[in-house]
Amino acid sequence: MRIAYLCDISPEHTQPYSGGNARIFAALNEHVGEVDILPQNWGMAEPVRRVISALPDAANLRLRWRLHLALGQIIARNITQSLAQKHYDVVFGAYSFQSLAALKTPYPMLKAYTADATFTVYRRSEIGQNFGASWAARNLLDPLSLRAERKIYGDLDLMLWPSAWLKREADALYGLSDMQSRVLPWGANIETPEAETAPLRLSATAPVQLLVVGRDWFAKGGPQAFETMQMLREAGFDARLTVVGTTPPAFHTNEHVTVHASLNKAVPAEKAVFEAAFRQAHFLVQPSFESWGFAFCEAAAFSLPSLCLNVGGVPVRNNVTGHALAEGSGALEFAEIIKGYVQEPKRYAALRKSSRETYETQLNWDAWGRSVHQIFEERLRNQS
Repeated sequence: MRIAYLCDISPEHTQPYSGGNARIFAALNEHVGEVDILPQNWGMAEPVRRVISALPDAANLRLRWRLHLALGQIIARNITQSLAQKHYDVVFGAYSFQSLAALKTPYPMLKAYTADATFTVYRRSEIGQNFGASWAARNLLDPLSLRAERKIYGDLDLMLWPSAWLKREADALYGLSDMQSRVLPWGANIETPEAETAPLRLSATAPVQLLVVGRDWFAKGGPQAFETMQMLREAGFDARLTVVGTTPPAFHTNEHVTVHASLNKAVPAEKAVFEAAFRQAHFLVQPSFESWGFAFCEAAAFSLPSLCLNVGGVPVRNNVTGHALAEGSGALEFAEIIKGYVQEPKRYAALRKSSRETYETQLNWDAWGRSVHQIFEERLRNQS
């Protein structure tokens, strides 16, 4: 099977899109077929793209996809020419729906796409509402974006959403059928770690280790994690917090907080610190507002239960991989859950076990790739 991979950033770069673009590309290569990366240049409009790329990140992000839509007719010609040079079975878009704008394939092929959110679903959700938007964006630009989305998604054969939340919202918003719209969970943004030989013990007489992972302390719910630790300490537990990926402000640090502001997993010593933080933690406490959350998959890979908010498509199942609490829940509710598990160590051991089992069966890229291969084969047979 030959696949043409379409995104506004090459999947050869591992950092953009939180690493998901690179993982999707690798899974297609390993499990589905031969994958070629389509060019990211804008053809005759390439000078515009270069100007945008030179702008600061915030302006780049806002302008890049909107101008991509506006210049879709010009940019799509470049993609069509690339597709015509070989015979592909599938054109596969990831993340950047704008890359599919005005695309006309030179011959019949399956048109598929994946992302953890769509622009309008995100903006209308509790996640997008949490971050706000300008009047001009809400009233002038957003309706134009929705119109473009409805056309682009309506023309696709297959959309593979990682969460049931996104499928439900996208189906209603864009009028998608079940033949077009499928749920297929994504994996973690790490290589599969060794399974723990025995569940990590949780006890009232030993430290209770909490973990926060991410680049933005406030966006990842760091303040609530810190407050959870403080509440547990006030209740007599030796709670401690490890932070990976960012530096909390001084008022959210004390002698019980360990900070690893930046860890490069390509460096063996730093990778060992990263893995130890996950293996030694009892709970990932991360009440963040996000549409997916690779950290929750990574936690499950290490048998680590997650405590989060039930917003977006977070891959956390109650009593299976942790607990996703109602929006508005905070440190008090998280602390009470942790106290309950301290009193029932066998239930905690079972939670660690089911977290890893869920990673092994669902929240990994091998499972995703094998499922994609099966779906593509079935669709291509039906089209022939």
